[in-house]
Amino acid sequence: MLNDILKTIADKYPHMSKGHRNIANYIKENYNKAAFMTAAKLAEAVGISESTVVRFAYELGYDGYPQLQKMLQSLARSRLTSVQRIELAEEHLNNSDVLKKVVGKDIDNLRHTLEDISKKDFDKAAEAIAGAKNIYIIGVRSSHSLASFMSFYFNHIFGNVRNVNTTSVSEMFEQIIRIGPGDVLIGVTFPRYSQRTVKAAKYAHESGACVVSITDSASSPIVKYSDVALFAKSDMASFVDSLVAPLSIINALIVAVGLLHEEDLSETFHKLERVWKEYNVYQQEDESE
Repeated sequence: MLNDILKTIADKYPHMSKGHRNIANYIKENYNKAAFMTAAKLAEAVGISESTVVRFAYELGYDGYPQLQKMLQSLARSRLTSVQRIELAEEHLNNSDVLKKVVGKDIDNLRHTLEDISKKDFDKAAEAIAGAKNIYIIGVRSSHSLASFMSFYFNHIFGNVRNVNTTSVSEMFEQIIRIGPGDVLIGVTFPRYSQRTVKAAKYAHESGACVVSITDSASSPIVKYSDVALFAKSDMASFVDSLVAPLSIINALIVAVGLLHEEDLSETFHKLERVWKEYNVYQQEDESE
């Protein structure tokens, strides 16, 4: 879990050299800054050599500094307040290249997501959703937009979809109270992880339902209650969450589930097209502005 890195540092601290203790102290007090520093920058901040920083990573049991930095970034993203995120954005971004850096980071997130995601888990999630008696979808705060998007399209495929849209824990449980075996709960959560989403996943899991989570990593708190976890990168040194990769995974999931119900989906859209035309839902080609 994310706190393991701080526990590891604490456990090894008594046996560390003076230089390694200086690094450990800096990380404990400034992990939000250290997470986005190169080995050279961290060495400069602590006042030691870059090679000492690299050896510190090895002493903690990591393959090298990049792996240590990745764990620190996961820890930082799960704990940073909005104010701290703004400070990071000011430090790592500037007005002259915000567009390039933000879009570039989104592209990196998409590439890493595609490289790391399990095809087996993706197919398992699609099959579980396609065969569910009832589908419950929950996403809170910025993840709410992802949950709503998924609900919109799944409602075109199924008649058994419920978007758990609530502002309190008690109301949330009222909406999922009947969840059980044969049902699926899809939980969407990214740093800073929503307690409501995790609690819903825990309740669904204990009630015998299948839990499909869409989150950022295996260290996410929702994973331990998930039957299937799909990981999408959401890294962004900013107060804005990067939802490009998660949305792409959701797009793919909707398409995969739709293909498993291709005949029903085709019939549904034929009916919808007739209704949309009859009630002028969309602008017609022969209509003037």
